[in-house]
Amino acid sequence: MSKGKVKYFNDRKGWGFITSEELDKDIYVHYTQINMDGYKTLKEGQEVIYELADTTQGYKAHNVMLDR
Repeated sequence: MSKGKVKYFNDRKGWGFITSEELDKDIYVHYTQINMDGYKTLKEGQEVIYELADTTQGYKAHNVMLDR
């Protein structure tokens, strides 16, 4: 699992970016990959853990959870 902080998340569109602790790139995150009950959203500055996927469209975060 990787760690990072939420850089931006758009509630209306359901996507945003995580700043990675390991990479010098922003990681795309979609609400369908957020692992929580209820309304799936993130707030700027929240610390998260996630699985990093290197896709043909760039890096994406999967199985995103709040880092407590």
